[in-house]
Amino acid sequence: MSIAEFPVDVVDVEYQQTPALLPRVYRPKGSGPFPCIVDVHGGGWGAGDRLNNAPLNSALAGAGIIVAAIDFRLSSAAKYPASVSDVNLAVRWLKSRAHDFGGRPDLVGGLGTSSGGHQLLLNALQPDDRQYSSLGRQHYPNVDARLRFAVACWPVADPWARYQMALRLQKVSLINSHHAYWNSDEEMKSGNPQLILERGEQTDLPPLLIMQGTADDNLTPDMAERFAAQYRSAGGSAELAMFDGEPHAFITRDPNSNASIRAIAMIAEFIKAHSCY
Repeated sequence: MSIAEFPVDVVDVEYQQTPALLPRVYRPKGSGPFPCIVDVHGGGWGAGDRLNNAPLNSALAGAGIIVAAIDFRLSSAAKYPASVSDVNLAVRWLKSRAHDFGGRPDLVGGLGTSSGGHQLLLNALQPDDRQYSSLGRQHYPNVDARLRFAVACWPVADPWARYQMALRLQKVSLINSHHAYWNSDEEMKSGNPQLILERGEQTDLPPLLIMQGTADDNLTPDMAERFAAQYRSAGGSAELAMFDGEPHAFITRDPNSNASIRAIAMIAEFIKAHSCY
C-alpha cells in the first residue's frame, strides 16, 4: 500500500563548507508549507552516507514531508562529538532554508537510524549543549537547533549498554565501531541519551516516536523500552512501536515488506500530527 501523495524533487546541496558536507534534499512538489526533517543515517558512527535511508526518505517526501538526508563527519575523520555538532549545524541550516524548500522553520524535526538515532537523540535532548552547538552557533547565531519532534529508528539510545553487550558476546564489529568513535568509557557514558535522562540533566523533550524490531541483535533487547520509559518519566511524550520478528534496520533492508510499509506510514502520520499549525 503506497502512501505517495506528491511527486518529489531530489537535489544535493551543501550545509557545511569545511569540511564540505552535503545533504540530499527530498522535496515534495505541491503547496506547502510542509513539515521538514533532518535525516541522520546509521553505520556504527563510521560508515554510510546520506543515501543510506533513500527508500525511507523518498517515501516520506512522497507523503508530503521535506527530508534533508545529511552527510556528517564519520569516526575515521573525527571522533565524538564532531558528528553530533554536524547534526546540530544541519538542523539550524534546514531551519534557515526551510522557506526555500517549501517548509517552515518552526516545523523542523529529525529522524535518525541506529547510531544516527543516537546522534539525533543527543541533539533532541540537548540542542544548546556547548560541545554540540558551538559550530551551529558560529554559522547561525540567530537560529536554534530545537526539534519540533523526533523519530528514532532502532536507535543506540544507550551506547554504554550496547558496548557492554558487545564485549560480553564478543561482537567484534560493534566493539571496533565503539573504539573508533569514542575517546573513552567516560565519554560513552556522558554522551549517552539513556544516562542523560537517568542523571536528570536539563533537557528538551520533543514528542518522540521510537521504531524497534523484536529480532534486533544489534542492540540490547530492552534498550528501546527502557529509553521510552525513562523519556516519559522525565516528562516527555514517547510512543514506542514494536515490530514482531523484525531485525535491525528492517525498513532499509526491505522497504517493501508489510512491516516496513506499515512503519513508514506510522512515521509519516506521527510527523504530520506533530506539525499542525
